[in-house]
Amino acid sequence: MTPLLQQAIQLLQLSTLELQEVVQKELLENPLLEEVPTETPETPEAPAPGETPAPTAPTTAETQPLEPPPVDRERGTDDLPFDLTAVMFDDHEERSLVAQEDRDELPFENMVRSQSSLTDHLDEQLRFAVEDPAVRRIGNEIIGNLDEDGYLRAEVSEIAARCQTTVEDVEKVLALVQAFDPPGVAARSIQECLLIQLKSDPNPDPVSVEIVEQYFDDLTKRRYPDIARALKLSLDRVMESVEEIMSLEPKPGRRFGGSDSRYIVPDVVVHKMGNEYVVVLNEDGIPRLRVNSLYRSLLRNSGDEARAYVEQKLRSAVWLIKSVDQRQRTLRKVTQSIVKFQREFLDKGLPYLRPLSLRDVGEDIGMHESTISRVTTNKYVETPQGLFELKYFFHSGIASGTGEMVSSVSVKKMIQDLLANEDPSKPLSDQEVAQILKGRGLVIARRTVAKYREELGILPSHQRRLAPKRR
Repeated sequence: MTPLLQQAIQLLQLSTLELQEVVQKELLENPLLEEVPTETPETPEAPAPGETPAPTAPTTAETQPLEPPPVDRERGTDDLPFDLTAVMFDDHEERSLVAQEDRDELPFENMVRSQSSLTDHLDEQLRFAVEDPAVRRIGNEIIGNLDEDGYLRAEVSEIAARCQTTVEDVEKVLALVQAFDPPGVAARSIQECLLIQLKSDPNPDPVSVEIVEQYFDDLTKRRYPDIARALKLSLDRVMESVEEIMSLEPKPGRRFGGSDSRYIVPDVVVHKMGNEYVVVLNEDGIPRLRVNSLYRSLLRNSGDEARAYVEQKLRSAVWLIKSVDQRQRTLRKVTQSIVKFQREFLDKGLPYLRPLSLRDVGEDIGMHESTISRVTTNKYVETPQGLFELKYFFHSGIASGTGEMVSSVSVKKMIQDLLANEDPSKPLSDQEVAQILKGRGLVIARRTVAKYREELGILPSHQRRLAPKRR
């Protein structure tokens, strides 16, 4: 596989933002590559340095087609599997609809909302709660030693040494920080974290507090009958406290994770126009490329070594132009095929997502599965049903009673809806879910239900019975 072919394959896998970076990099490195201006229509190429301007009246030479650059006859043109002249001088190439319309701003739902970090959140509370510089310094040291889950990972004695104060003073400030939001922050263990959350309630359940303080080991090992006997309480009363404890947050800093904003830019947009769907490529930021006319004077006035360099850069420029164009055409064809297969989903929503394989699309548009896989990698499509990764549309299927195949994604949605609407006191087992789906015409094994439930992040029935508040 030649380096140029490797480059073409790599371009297939790039997202629109990554492609922009590659193109801009090539524009900087290849002197024979330039961007076609978009503000004004293209004008005839300016004469290269050293050439005399052409007369106003057209001559016979000017009306003739431009002569392609000389090619080494021994090597032939096999290095470039396309028409070199057409690529360089054809100004009538098909343009995406994106270039012909005024694009609206990207929808707000594509923005992952930026939120303050845990450190910023706690620092702000510390500023409002304390004015004493010495206390603030200790508080900042405590906050600076919290991990991403909100736990204090430094010894109190270490913090006291850094701040040149006593352990007692650090303990007082630590108690202050532990009273901040989120509840449980700055704990040194999960046991302390749960206790802080329980005691933050104005009227904490004394049984819950005692279980965490005195019987934490039994709690973690689910020895509930032992706890009931030790406390001389009924098992039902102990289970009420266990339920409350399980509803607490063991990782207070969790909701502050990943504070950086990410913008998902769709590579393709599917618009519904009347009864049809139109696929529009997002070419914002991807410049239209052409070969600079400078190559002609360079070829004419250069020696053999410089000439070889110019030919290599010319070949590289033309290949990039063709590869980008091929990537865009392939992406459009693949998306059009997906739209054809998933028409019902686009019309009616998730329950109508049909099973689809890479081979189905490959056979539909006459391409190999590996090409379909590459072109759908890291690509997003904006549809009337929302923003999806192109890979989202490829799923296995489960046979229904009518003989039709139902997408595994649709089956997961059914399972999710069933468990969301179950009686919390009598949660459905995996076998019961399988029986309900069988009644709807879907034959699915219990272990498959369990697999899909786990992928959805839903606890088993016996754990859901004990922790309804967490759902």
